[in-house]
Amino acid sequence: MKKKKNMNQIIFLNKKNLLSKLEIKKIEKIKFKYKDNHAISIESLKVVQRYRHWISDISLKAISKYLNIELNYLEEISTFYSQIFRKPVGRHVISYCDSFVCYVKNYKRIKNVLEKTLKIKTGQTTKNKRFTLLQTCCLGNCDKGPILMINRDTYTNVIPKYVNNILNRYR
Repeated sequence: MKKKKNMNQIIFLNKKNLLSKLEIKKIEKIKFKYKDNHAISIESLKVVQRYRHWISDISLKAISKYLNIELNYLEEISTFYSQIFRKPVGRHVISYCDSFVCYVKNYKRIKNVLEKTLKIKTGQTTKNKRFTLLQTCCLGNCDKGPILMINRDTYTNVIPKYVNNILNRYR
């Protein structure tokens, strides 16, 4: 086991559980904005995911130890939020909205084009690990559906004939 001193606390992490210096630096940079470590837990998960692309059990334990909060609490949060990934995902995560509004605006045509073009079903990752396709309940642009989100980029009023052009930006 390795002792790692950080600010006013000492945490014990073995090499597998260690957060990177960059991850710790990013968490510390935003920590002052929150009242306690429970409040920063979602942002900490996002920081680690930004560099590792998903939150493994090992990463979850490292965050739990670093923030000195219950592992169970982090597990609950990480499984509740759809944008925290608990299994490996592709380099680019494609989320399509399947809310009622997007249903009315025929999101299924977009979904079908994505599945056919990428040769995967929803919830899967392409063989080359470039794309993961996920459905989500709402992307917050109901007046502009159907909606696609690739990583942090949002595409509104998507029509099937433009899906390939959108995907080409990420190939």
